[in-house]
Amino acid sequence: MSVADEPIPAEPSADDLLDELREAREERQEIAAEIERYGEQSVQSVADAVREATRLFDRYEDSATGTGDFEAYLEFQSQFAELVEGLPEELPEREGFEEANEAVDQRTISESDFRRAREAISEASEIADLLDRREAAQQRVDDAERAVTERLSAIERRLDELAELRPLGDADLSAPTEELTDPIERYDTAVREAFEAYVRKAPVRELLELIETTKHYPLIDYQRPPADLLDYVRTHPAGEEPLSTLLSYAEYSGSKLSHYVEDPTAFETTVPVHRTYLDRIGSEPLTVGSPPAAEELRYLASELVSVVGRFADEEPVALARQLRDLARRDDYDRLRNAVVAETELTEQQREALRNGEIESEAERLREERERLEDALEN
Repeated sequence: MSVADEPIPAEPSADDLLDELREAREERQEIAAEIERYGEQSVQSVADAVREATRLFDRYEDSATGTGDFEAYLEFQSQFAELVEGLPEELPEREGFEEANEAVDQRTISESDFRRAREAISEASEIADLLDRREAAQQRVDDAERAVTERLSAIERRLDELAELRPLGDADLSAPTEELTDPIERYDTAVREAFEAYVRKAPVRELLELIETTKHYPLIDYQRPPADLLDYVRTHPAGEEPLSTLLSYAEYSGSKLSHYVEDPTAFETTVPVHRTYLDRIGSEPLTVGSPPAAEELRYLASELVSVVGRFADEEPVALARQLRDLARRDDYDRLRNAVVAETELTEQQREALRNGEIESEAERLREERERLEDALEN
């Protein structure tokens, strides 16, 4: 059970998030209305025309001005005039393109003519920019909504933490918690010793098969063996060796390894690459640790009885059965709350429970959650 000391960060505040979301949506709506006023296709046509005009300006400004390349000068004038002539009559700000064409329709073109031409299509450029502005506004809305969603996730996590804290406020710190912790500690110690003894002697093939079977026991959280590694130990004699021997082989040179395994290549391409996985095999997924909720312990103990019974003697299995009985005690929740209060609550948290700060924070967060959810939905 994890109990947090600190509330979720206050910054950015809900007001800040909601203001940003509102402003972002308003900006998007204003830009959308402006595009709608011109028409989507008209704005796209203006953007295409501005892009082509700018391309011609950029390409020919140096070569077509003054006493530059006469051929470039002719090409530019011809292509720009063709661009303007091909524009629809109803195109917004078409007259700006015509003014630009007049500015560069000279016997010689100067840099100032190009400046006038660029200025002439400046209003058309503003229309063309609407498409980029709309995209940026949509990104701003997406970012604002994501920030609200992240804040909601943080609120939910904190509310869960406060829900765990709340019953601890009435924890009986005089309760005989050893009646809960001692059986768990005895089981955990026994299963660690049994698993370590098993790993020392069992063929690695059998060990990985055992871990593979835990896929049927969701509360026993072993990482399943890599498929190629499991296949190797199932089909090669090296799988009959214990884990420590297999790991020692992984340190051998190719020539030395050939004296110990029948197919060094298969070994070298399978076992060493999974060295980290093999090194991390331990008993931790088979232990209980801090007392879980009663229902979880009942299910976990039943799974442990089934799995531990595959490799251990009667003692850890019997202790696992006792855990199942322990979870059925009428006073289990009272004892568990006392254990958690003793081991996990700070003095600051105890004081917050006593003076009602926990409930006040929870109420504030529920109100904030409602405001944020309403904003996302509307």
